Amino acid sequence: MIFEKLAALLAEQFSVEADSITMETTFEDLGADSLDIVELSMALEEEFGVEELAEEELSNISTVADLVRYLNRKLGEDE
Repeated sequence: MIFEKLAALLAEQFSVEADSITMETTFEDLGADSLDIVELSMALEEEFGVEELAEEELSNISTVADLVRYLNRKLGEDE
């Protein structure tokens, strides 16, 4: 499932425990700045095979749930 892979990726990227990440976790909660988001975007590209997030897409993503929905749409999977 996307959430588990994403939680593991976020945990590694932001040096937090994967089980501390929920669908409601915000990138602010993780202490992410704009550089972190760019790095995350590149990691998502590698992990999930999606293109780098466009700036307008990033502006709509503030929680892990938003990112899961985005990845589901990009990958054509059900939530």
